[in-house]
Amino acid sequence: MEMQAVEAARRWLADQGVRQVCDGWVSDGQPEISLTANQVAHSWAGDVFAEDLDAADQVRLAFGLLDLLDEYWVTCEIRMANESAEGPLPADVLWEGYRRRLEVGREVEAVTYSLWVDWFEDHTTSATAFAEVLGNDIDRVVAGQSEALLRRARRVLECSGPVDWAVKESTYRTAVRLPALHPALFRGLLTSFHDAYGALEPAAALALLDRLDLPVGTRHLAELRHVLAAGHENHYRSAGAWDDAVRSCA
Repeated sequence: MEMQAVEAARRWLADQGVRQVCDGWVSDGQPEISLTANQVAHSWAGDVFAEDLDAADQVRLAFGLLDLLDEYWVTCEIRMANESAEGPLPADVLWEGYRRRLEVGREVEAVTYSLWVDWFEDHTTSATAFAEVLGNDIDRVVAGQSEALLRRARRVLECSGPVDWAVKESTYRTAVRLPALHPALFRGLLTSFHDAYGALEPAAALALLDRLDLPVGTRHLAELRHVLAAGHENHYRSAGAWDDAVRSCA
């Protein structure tokens, strides 16, 4: 968590008449009503982008609000601001905000969910988003093996199923050189098959799968190998293929 950004967001909310109390949040307008962090996000996060600040500082304030509230809706407001008539947002600040939060030690489900369903499932943004949060840095991740970079790589790989195979294949092939990334890479391959928007090339994915050093008995490993060997690309485009694999591998 970026404490400076959090405190800036807390001060900004206070200026809007919103403050944190022991069991949630309250607004000056209705101090008797307790608000959840989700309600605060829905009611005030969008107002960040109406502030008299330059766009970069608006983005930084929005990420501070995300750190403070830990609510997915804040990322929705960031995405909508990027696509608005006043957008796009400054790419360097936007993607640095994502990268820094993907590297922290705490859980960041709102951030990874945002990547998955908003940036990666949209094929107009997935290539840029994937490159910015991992693809451009994968060689540095494998060479340096810093814990923060490994956390970012694991999180991105695990939710990268919807990214086009042509976009992510070279990153996957680099990641396979580092055993510490093998479980996350397996998860990426698995979601590439199962996600409704998942993308993979069966032969190439199988070749990567066979290089992974995974614990004996890894759940769904045999089934995934079975469907890939049979040439299936996606759970939803091969009705019954996964069920057949489950029966065959039982």
